[in-house]
Amino acid sequence: MPEVILAGAAGRIEARYSAGKTENAPIALILHPHPKAGGHMNNPVTVQLFHLFMTRGFSVLRFNFRGVQKSQGEFDSGIGELADAATALDWLQAKNPTASQFWVAGYDFGAYIGMQLLMRRPETDGFISVSPPTNAYDFSFLAPCPASGMFLHGGNDFDRADRRSRSRRHQAAFAKGHCDCFRSRAGSQSLLE
Repeated sequence: MPEVILAGAAGRIEARYSAGKTENAPIALILHPHPKAGGHMNNPVTVQLFHLFMTRGFSVLRFNFRGVQKSQGEFDSGIGELADAATALDWLQAKNPTASQFWVAGYDFGAYIGMQLLMRRPETDGFISVSPPTNAYDFSFLAPCPASGMFLHGGNDFDRADRRSRSRRHQAAFAKGHCDCFRSRAGSQSLLE
């Protein structure tokens, strides 16, 4: 899959793109974990999300936030990274002007940025938020959430999210359960079925 370089506010943004096979293929933007914890677009969960959408016929883009690998700039505590995500989405939409749907999927910090992007972009049709860092960031901005999607997290994450939800005095709905779907591509594909 080809490397693409996007022009971002902090300089170039390194990305990987896979085009869908139909003219109006849906599009998906994939966001990686926290840059300060070693997160990058080739993280195994991020790559699994990318392949999940790619095998379903989506045009898919994943990229490195500013300051990660070949992307220029420095970490900006989420503000600049949200701008990077908006730039990536603009590029993806310009490349696919007749896309039938738009989904955003993120892991950890990428889930946080993805949900912020979702709230700012009404054209978002769906989301997948894997291990959203509810212990580090306030997600109360999602009330109400304008798109359908799913939050995936481990059992211990649920306990932390529930405590944080009560302590923040906002309501959050989390589906408690077990998910090991990212151990194989087949398991990932069953996620949306």
